[in-house]
Amino acid sequence: MNSILSLIGRDQALFSNDIDFLSKQLVHLISTSRFLVLGAAGSIGQAVTKEIFKRKPKALHIVDISENNMVELVRDIRSSFGYIEGDFQTFALDIGSVEYDAFIKADGQYDYVLNLSALKHVRSEKDPFTLMRMIDVNIFNTDKTIQQSIDNNVKKYFCVSTDKAANPVNMMGASKRIMEMFLMKRSKEIAISTARFANVAFSDGSLLHGFNQRIQKNQPIVAPNDIKRYFVTPQESGELCLLSCIFGENRDVFFPKLSEALHLISFADIAVKYLKGQGYEPYLCKDEDEARELVKTLPAQGQWPCLFTSSDTTGEKDFEEFFTENEVLDLNRFENLGVIKNEALYEQNLLTVFEDDIGKMKQEKSWSKEQIVTLFFKMIPDFGHKETGKYLDSKM
Repeated sequence: MNSILSLIGRDQALFSNDIDFLSKQLVHLISTSRFLVLGAAGSIGQAVTKEIFKRKPKALHIVDISENNMVELVRDIRSSFGYIEGDFQTFALDIGSVEYDAFIKADGQYDYVLNLSALKHVRSEKDPFTLMRMIDVNIFNTDKTIQQSIDNNVKKYFCVSTDKAANPVNMMGASKRIMEMFLMKRSKEIAISTARFANVAFSDGSLLHGFNQRIQKNQPIVAPNDIKRYFVTPQESGELCLLSCIFGENRDVFFPKLSEALHLISFADIAVKYLKGQGYEPYLCKDEDEARELVKTLPAQGQWPCLFTSSDTTGEKDFEEFFTENEVLDLNRFENLGVIKNEALYEQNLLTVFEDDIGKMKQEKSWSKEQIVTLFFKMIPDFGHKETGKYLDSKM
């Protein structure tokens, strides 16, 4: 964790004091409870799974659509923590499938259900088909698994939101904001907590994870120089989710407090730190062609070709925020965690319209991105979505 901390410009972990203070309670509650983790093989899911496993739960069942990532997670756990007496099992299932429903029907008896599954990329909104899958995964699968948890008398349901749900400007953030509306409705029947947090440094598919891939494949490093973000480490993301799940009250949203320990840093600045850590000096190129050409020769001379440009793609937010000015905050309960306190506020007619309209589109097997954007604006009138016509898939 220390090497990742230094790359994102920090020298200390965010939640150590809170974790230490609550350590005995965490161990007791986890060792006497049964857990189901959905989306367990993604970066955050893996981190959460490890935080639960190392505290010896009574049962830990993990589900993910990625068979390969789950194999690696088990190897990682066995190599780091060994074995536990509790019931630890993995299931390669799609949460939206009938096989998953059968799995829940066969047992389904859990104290805590944590849902980390999501389509998280802004690039996933570029076409109407992937966008519809984002709606399914982020909204309808979440709602379905909450209903199953209600039916099975689960004590607590946790799922991840995103900082991008606060005043969203992209469809991914807006899908999570709409998800939160469904959570408010379900919170009348089951205790639900969630978390909004920053970018997880070097998580699968992230730009920083891409730095590793570019070095391995001898390719240029490309990063925006005008976008600054907050970053948490994978372990911190797991700790934040676990704390929200175990200690969050109904409808609470946990987030990292902004402090000197958590500060904004640009992707380009991280790229420079990363390359220096790998023993290379960055060499700034004027365009993609030059970068692709120079990568053939520069690395042997201790330099790495970089292309740092300003961002002009759809869905990029100029700044990050974990809460809005209208939300009620509790900043005193934890040292480095803030809590958004929510009432069960939602408009049932809007949720019904959303379900009906999406249902019609699916039934007809025909829809446009414009139709979905219009529906999102109906759900979120102050949605700040702007279409630039440019997407990350059109860049290196």
